[in-house]
This record gives sequence, C-alpha cells and structure tokens, in this order.
Amino acid sequence: MSSTVPGRTGRVHQVNVSSGGVPKLPVLGTQVRRLGLDGDGHAEPEPVHGGELQAVSIYCVEALARVAADGHCAFPGAYGENLTLEGLDWPALGPGDRLAIGDGGLLLELTKHTAPCQTIAHWFVDRQIARISPKIHPEDARWYARVIVEGPVAAGDAVEVLPASG
Repeated sequence: MSSTVPGRTGRVHQVNVSSGGVPKLPVLGTQVRRLGLDGDGHAEPEPVHGGELQAVSIYCVEALARVAADGHCAFPGAYGENLTLEGLDWPALGPGDRLAIGDGGLLLELTKHTAPCQTIAHWFVDRQIARISPKIHPEDARWYARVIVEGPVAAGDAVEVLPASG
C-alpha cells in the first residue's frame, strides 16, 4: 500500500461468510476467488447474488453505525456483506474504484450498489429496508465488487482505494 490519504485508506474490520442467507458470520480470513469467498454461499444465487460482477459484497462499519443510530439492528454481516471495512470515505466511492486489500495481491473493483431485499427486512424497524437503498441513502448503501486479482483476505488487512481504471 503506497498511500496514507485519509478516506482513501482503511482496513478490513471483519470477513463474513455463510452457507447461504443472513447473517453472514465472521471468520478470521479466507481466500477470495473470481466468483467469491471460499466458504461462502448464497440462498438466492445468480442472477440475484453472485456471478463475476457481484462476487463480493462490501459494507462499512461507519454506515452500520449510522443505520443503528436510526434504531435499526445493524452489525457486521447482518446485511449479507462479505467484507465489512472501516476508515474509507464511503460516500466518495464509485463504480470502477479499485480496492487493494492486504499484502497478498487481492484487488477488487466496485461494480454497483447493492439494492436491499426482503431477506434482510427483519433487521429494520417496520421492515424499512429503504434505509440502505442506494436511491435514498447512497452514503449507507452496500457495494458489489468483481475480483480483478484473487488473493487472501483477513480481518485487519489494510485497504487502499485506487482510482477507477481507464
């Protein structure tokens, strides 16, 4: 990692997997492959979840804190994200931004925001999943990413935001 620009560097707070469904539970680390994390599955596979453009779901602890402050149940893995990050300027991220993670060469590219679904509605007061909708609260929406370079990921790994590729 070459940069220490505030908001462009952070760390992996938690790595989350499940055999399918939510919440995804913490693991110390795993391998990220072209189609997702080893040990992770989806209750609703492609085209809903998974595939090359939706291989990894990403969220941040700062957004979780804002959602929790509104009275909703919010904790790492609750909304189905694989990687819960911290320290990044979440609202400044955009499609094409790349995340260099750890020292093992893992490189992800953000593809699109993740729309909330009814599977996670039980975590929200009055099932108000729109609280993390990219259309209403883009600053608190999750991201999907594709895997540019496979590699390991673990809690505590450094994360650096790289500019979108040309």
